[in-house]
Amino acid sequence: QVQLVESGGGLVQAGGSLRVSCAASRRTFSSYILGWFRQAPGKEREFVAAISRSASMTNYADSVKGRFTISRDNAKNTGYLQMNSLKPEDTAVYYCAADQTYYTSGTWYRRGISEYDYWGQGTQVTVSS
Repeated sequence: QVQLVESGGGLVQAGGSLRVSCAASRRTFSSYILGWFRQAPGKEREFVAAISRSASMTNYADSVKGRFTISRDNAKNTGYLQMNSLKPEDTAVYYCAADQTYYTSGTWYRRGISEYDYWGQGTQVTVSS
């Protein structure tokens, strides 16, 4: 089992940048696919980005592609989501999540919420216009 704690959220103006972090409790952090999700008020939680165990592969939702960058430092048991060119529609609670499954068919990651085994408590990101 792994515990995840997000930090780094806050209020930023449109066009600005913010980096949120995800600290894991265990040294086995490198054995999990790391995903970032977000949930805006009145909307369902949605996939934002995922990164493979070795950080060699990443994938992004179309809405953030080219603006957000997911990364991880397994030596520090920490994941990151760098968010640039922020828009008001990026306002949401951002969650990191860990998936322990080794996928042998299809894509190397999944976008479904139910696929992820462990979740953080979330950090609020608010983008003002």
